[in-house]
Amino acid sequence: MQPLPSDATIVILTGAGISKESGLDTFRCEGGIWSKVRLEDVATPEGFAADPDLVHDFYNARRRGLSDPTIAPNPAHHALAELERHWPGRVLIVTQNIDDLHERAGSRNLIHMHGELLKIRCVHCGLPRHWSDDLGTAEMCPDCKRSGTLRPHIVWFGEIPLEMERIMAALSDCALFVSIGTSGNVYPAAGFVAQVRRLGLAHTVELNLEPSQGATLFAEHRNGPASQTVPAFVAEILGREIHGD
Repeated sequence: MQPLPSDATIVILTGAGISKESGLDTFRCEGGIWSKVRLEDVATPEGFAADPDLVHDFYNARRRGLSDPTIAPNPAHHALAELERHWPGRVLIVTQNIDDLHERAGSRNLIHMHGELLKIRCVHCGLPRHWSDDLGTAEMCPDCKRSGTLRPHIVWFGEIPLEMERIMAALSDCALFVSIGTSGNVYPAAGFVAQVRRLGLAHTVELNLEPSQGATLFAEHRNGPASQTVPAFVAEILGREIHGD
């Protein structure tokens, strides 16, 4: 890869592949979560309306899993946080993941386009807030004081991902677009590389365990575990060794 201007904007898209190495279950891979439960039941507004207790139980289990002390950021998360700290230009991470591993590693300029597992929001007043405990239909919204209106702050199927205007603005301004650990079949994220290519201004790189469904759209590919490829790639950008921990 050619050296970047020091004021260049870097946009990084991350998917389940970066969190899987930290021990979190993925949703779409073989044996993943969607092979064990119907997404229509637990990841749609209709499913929530039909059986909110089932939906709450599902996300309560995910939330408890994220709090397991064995789940921690891996070298890929740490390397991206170091890139943000030391790159003189702008670094934006757009993640499809609902975990908080990027934050725990130190990333701050971050968009969770599919929501956050450790947040909830009220279907009446819409205000999101941090929530690390189990959630049920009996809890009262701390803001509007209504009961039975709290839901996971997750973008379900059929809903619009969060902060799309900010994401598209960053894609139109970046000099480097990097996709890490994504399947390439979940839209609109899978279409980001095509959006960047249409503008013709940015170099595009895929870092993945194996080529994604959209691999041919990237100018450059590096295959392998994220915990290895990401620190090496960040070291190349910064021009110095990255320990990734």
